[in-house]
This record gives sequence, C-alpha cells and structure tokens, in this order.
Amino acid sequence: MAQDDVTRIQDDPQYEELRQQGMTKAKAARIASANRQAATRAWGQTPPYEQWSRDELYERAKDLRIEHRSQMCKRELIEALRERRREFAGKAFTTHCVPGSR
Repeated sequence: MAQDDVTRIQDDPQYEELRQQGMTKAKAARIASANRQAATRAWGQTPPYEQWSRDELYERAKDLRIEHRSQMCKRELIEALRERRREFAGKAFTTHCVPGSR
C-alpha cells in the first residue's frame, strides 16, 4: 500500500482483510475509512440508542411517525423509540402466532 493511502485509511486491519478477500484497493480503502457507526448500520448492526446523537434519534422517530418528537430530549426519544419497538414486536407476535397451531 502506498504511503498516501496509509494516511487516509482509518482501519488498516480491515483494509488488509478486504484486500485478501479480493476487493480493489480503492473500494477496500473507502470501506476501511468509512465512519464506524455508519458502516455498522449499513450492515444491520446498529449501536445502542445511547450512542446515537439526538439528531439521529429524531430522524428515526420521524421515520416511525412518533408524535411530539420535536419536544423530546435525547432520553425521551430513546424511550419513545424503545416503546415503539415493543409495540411492533407485540403486533408481529400476535399476528403470526395463532392459538392451537404450530
């Protein structure tokens, strides 16, 4: 790897692993230098809400149409998002589980 690549790559072990998997230098460098949080979300592994910014929580609440979100602080947004998740999980469970069936 060239010296100027070293200054741009934030996660050298990841870069090397991606290169071993056959990825091009440019693509491996782009992925290895990506924001960690954004990269984990892209792969479906979101960090706990406590690690999100208030703006990120607000946008997620907006996506889920949580009312009064603009008046909520970070802690309240986290509580509302978790409550919405519980509501959704309950609905998913009741619609797919029919009593007496397997």
